[in-house]
Amino acid sequence: MRVIAAFLALLLFVPNLPAQDVKRTHDINIDDYFTQADIQQIALSPDGKFVAYTEARWRESTDDRKTDLWLVDTQNKLKGGPPRGAGSLRLTHDRCGARSPQWAPDGKTIYFLANRKREGDKQPPFNGKAQVWRVRWNGNDLTPVTQLTEGVDAFQISEDGAFIHYQVSYEKVLDDWSGLRGKHRGLDYGHGVEKLSQIWRLDLDSFRARKIVDEGRNIREFTATPDGSKIAMITTPDDKVVSFEGQSKVEIYDAKTGKIVTVPDKAFRKDMPSPYAWLEHLAWSPKGGRLAFNAVFDGYPAEVMLVDVAADPPAVTKLDRGSGYSIKGYGSPLQWKAENWLWFLGETKARVHLMRAGGIADGPSSAHVAVPGDVVVEGISGDPRCEATAVVLGTPTKFPDVYLLENDSKLRRLTNVNPQAESWKLPQLSVVTWKGAGGQAVEGVLELPPDYKPGQKVPLVLEIHGGPTTASYYKLQYWIYGRTLLPAKGHAVLCPNYRGSTGYGDKFLTDLIGRENDLDVEDILKGVDHLVEQGIADPDKLAVSGWSNGGYLTNCIITKTNRFKAAISGAGIVDAVMEWGSNDEPAYSMVFKKGFPWSSADTYHKASSTYSLDKIRTPTLIHVGANDERCPPGQSRMLYRALKEYLHVPTELIVYPGEGHGVMKYRHRRAKMEWDLAWLERFVQSKQK
Repeated sequence: MRVIAAFLALLLFVPNLPAQDVKRTHDINIDDYFTQADIQQIALSPDGKFVAYTEARWRESTDDRKTDLWLVDTQNKLKGGPPRGAGSLRLTHDRCGARSPQWAPDGKTIYFLANRKREGDKQPPFNGKAQVWRVRWNGNDLTPVTQLTEGVDAFQISEDGAFIHYQVSYEKVLDDWSGLRGKHRGLDYGHGVEKLSQIWRLDLDSFRARKIVDEGRNIREFTATPDGSKIAMITTPDDKVVSFEGQSKVEIYDAKTGKIVTVPDKAFRKDMPSPYAWLEHLAWSPKGGRLAFNAVFDGYPAEVMLVDVAADPPAVTKLDRGSGYSIKGYGSPLQWKAENWLWFLGETKARVHLMRAGGIADGPSSAHVAVPGDVVVEGISGDPRCEATAVVLGTPTKFPDVYLLENDSKLRRLTNVNPQAESWKLPQLSVVTWKGAGGQAVEGVLELPPDYKPGQKVPLVLEIHGGPTTASYYKLQYWIYGRTLLPAKGHAVLCPNYRGSTGYGDKFLTDLIGRENDLDVEDILKGVDHLVEQGIADPDKLAVSGWSNGGYLTNCIITKTNRFKAAISGAGIVDAVMEWGSNDEPAYSMVFKKGFPWSSADTYHKASSTYSLDKIRTPTLIHVGANDERCPPGQSRMLYRALKEYLHVPTELIVYPGEGHGVMKYRHRRAKMEWDLAWLERFVQSKQK
């Protein structure tokens, strides 16, 4: 077995924290999952002295995971210290769903969105809707900035701190059936009742607000230039995902003229191999001369687009993302450091690196790696007024934390949000390579039990990533799909980056188009063969699992082989035609099947496991959210009916009330993990006895 484990120099990750000599004696269990803190957003202050961040934590009593606002002092002058790290300070204490932190220019005040209570309120004010709040860096003067009945969707503070722009939504009944639709508003219509948006400007001195954009459009995202003179918006004619896929636009509002200009879309529609781009992560350059955003595709590489707004019409070009790199699966955060310098995240072979694109104004830009090695960078925050940049990153041995990148080369760890994990017995991570379909090199992340010794044969669980236009990453990760927990219970876990995954070149990605339930399945099964040949996987104790596209592939695999003793199918697809007709993003099917069901019937047929369900003999546990629009529960019910009523294969169907494509409630996540362990214990682990 070839193991790729070239760790970045350890000195790069020596934290700015007191040394801790904690022995790893704790056997990881399900309870440990709910002790984890997750850093979701970060914001570096203009002077670089602080990083504000939102931290999510679980609570059983409220059945959820919510965020609070925290701050860390980059100079370690605040009172803090172990175990969280020097200079850590909690700014909100009510799990208010804090998000979108932004600094005022004084570097002392933080603005953020939250669904929080005011002092003395028994219930959240303003109907529980999100409002803009502000707080001093030391936690004082926590005050609501907006007080709107319908709440605020998004906001941005100006560079001089004089005003904010904010977005609100309203519902409008359209078309010639508006009389009946308006009369019977409680019904769920296929169309005709739309969610539309407005953008307002609020003066932070007089607190007078005026509406500046209200053109009967749905605004998916907006961002203003630092001086507020222009606002870029990603808009759609309505709030449907199907419109977002192929009809979204980038529009620019000019405050001086009041006019809105549409950015030409040829570069990210007609000139791309797919017309169904998802547009996201708008970012203005410091002087407002350039705009960047992502064009994200199912089945094809995501691209960063650059707009020269001074041209008439605005000129759009594609960023050179660097040789061997993909834009991070399903889009990268973008951060301008200077007028010609853009940060983005580049993905290569299960790692995610911080990339710097320079020379943007001088012609075709070139991208260089700024943070290399065995790292997965998840977030970026910088300010043109500050030399340093803040990032969130994880490694194969450390859960994600906030780091400060100084002089564009040296990383310094600022936080330790999961000190309890210092005593955990961690899985042994490596990257393995094998020959997939057609002899193509394929990789995957392998997790072995903490006490694994070479030569041991252990049960193996395939954990197949979703997407498929993303990847499994080479980082420490404890989540509900198996990583970290299953190795603690004695299983090896293989996370294959099969054909169609990002980070392995454009051809490796696009080869899957028209070849679903074919190349991907063969790549994965050959990975299992490899681990069996290496004496790691016990061929009599194999299981397969996945969620979303991973659930789809689980369903495909168990129609092709009976070698697996157990399967766990999460939010999986069975029938491709039914997927096109009932999920919320039909472009996925049309891209991978090269057309509509009536024009590419054979491809839809081959991609479906529907017509081979009679071959399944594998005991199958099925999970799905009752309100899942991405992989509707009818697909899972079809699989369950076939196995339970007609094939008499051991099966269980678990439908999670109120859940969408992801399982979000505390009790539901615990239920999923407990069911998974019990299923594997009965059908895989018990084979050892």
